[in-house]
Amino acid sequence: MKLYVDTQGKQVTVSRDPEPKNDQNGNQRSEKGTGRLMWSTQVFVLDETGGEVITITTAGEKPSVKVGQLIAVEQLEAIPWATNGRNGVAFRAISLKPAAGTSAAK
Repeated sequence: MKLYVDTQGKQVTVSRDPEPKNDQNGNQRSEKGTGRLMWSTQVFVLDETGGEVITITTAGEKPSVKVGQLIAVEQLEAIPWATNGRNGVAFRAISLKPAAGTSAAK
């Protein structure tokens, strides 16, 4: 089962430029099955209840988004994980693109 997060009504702003998602040896990870390179982009998500910083992983071409830019997130998936007594939620999206008709300077 996939858990998708509704980003309607949420303001998503890039807080760190996209960078390669690396494994423990420093090599850029690739998506299983397709071999597409993976990228990590830190964003700040704001809605009426407050804000939170999350990191979103995408696969394929490096997202062409920059720090401070409002973006649109396509199919944000929350992936709960637990390993060696630690746990959390990873976030994955099909794409991150500049939000249509908006700018970060508001």
